[in-house]
Amino acid sequence: MMYDKNFLGRNGFFWFNGVIEDRQDPQKAGRYRVRCLGYHTEDKEKLPTADLPWALCVLPVTTAGISGLGQNPFITEGSWVFGYFRDGEDLQEPVILGTMPGLPIEHGKPNSGFYDPNAREDDTEKSIYPREINEPDINRLVVNNPDLEHNTFTAKKQARRTTIATADFDSITDASGGSVTASDGTLWNEPEVPYNAVYPYNQVYESESGHVLEFDDSFVVDADGNRTNHYRVHMRHISGTAFEWHNNGDHVALNKANHYNITVGNWQQQIDGYRDLSIQGHYKLKINGDGGTDNHYDIQVGPNANINIQVDTGKINLVTKQGDVNVNAGGNYNVKVGGNYTMTVAGNRSVSVNGQTSDVTQGTVVHRGSRIDLN
Repeated sequence: MMYDKNFLGRNGFFWFNGVIEDRQDPQKAGRYRVRCLGYHTEDKEKLPTADLPWALCVLPVTTAGISGLGQNPFITEGSWVFGYFRDGEDLQEPVILGTMPGLPIEHGKPNSGFYDPNAREDDTEKSIYPREINEPDINRLVVNNPDLEHNTFTAKKQARRTTIATADFDSITDASGGSVTASDGTLWNEPEVPYNAVYPYNQVYESESGHVLEFDDSFVVDADGNRTNHYRVHMRHISGTAFEWHNNGDHVALNKANHYNITVGNWQQQIDGYRDLSIQGHYKLKINGDGGTDNHYDIQVGPNANINIQVDTGKINLVTKQGDVNVNAGGNYNVKVGGNYTMTVAGNRSVSVNGQTSDVTQGTVVHRGSRIDLN
């Protein structure tokens, strides 16, 4: 039988509200220095931040809290927290159970207790946190107050691309006098930003630098009981690089710098619609870099469609360093040359015509050879 009841869990529950003043844990163990309301004075000369006890954190059951598994604690200076002292009346081992968002009515005072001690670069009389006053600590993307728009929403609207041109192929007249039909280009727009969050259904994570992750389950119900969903998933880097999945399933990605994609295995794509690709710079494609066999570059165009290539200013160069060039025209073969037509053959030249041959020359016709046979 146990007679000693003075152990953790039986030594009284002493709880506290407090403010985080230091998160630079020298052990990097996720501890925080917290100034506890009622237990500690606000006078930093009597009780400096450095003399506050280190507090451990209780993590959710979705985080293992061991061997780096799951999430790490994330609380900033200036945050209000709730917890208890696990050492009872000694009051030296605080444990943080959670944070308490509110509605700040004043900026922090770096030199006073119960505030974020870190001063702003542009105003040393104000703490970094809270960033804003007279509005809830809940993320603006959750609240969706049109008068207090989140900067990422503003930046997304400003970065939206519109009137992007696709390839435009002009109509021409071929050598036979027939017409080659034009394939006109079009303009397309990046979809409008679909953000339309309804409190409290948008779940938002934002880091200190401004990285954002949204899982938006927002919806509205009209007077007739009809429900409209505004579901989204959005991930954004502070640089503006982002991707977003819209309520209708659209996937919109914005890359603000270079894009590198390395696939160790195969990469297969199926597009049930169409694809437009507009490139401002060059486009290079290298196939069979290892020189393997049967690694061909195959293009198949189905019935009732053309391959149209137009160079506005420049050349079309087709070269085989080794191997043949085979052209098989199932119909007519029309070549129209605006300048000279020069052909150099290192070996023999053989032309077989089942029908008639007609050559019309406005100038002189010259045939030279060691022997010319005419039958």
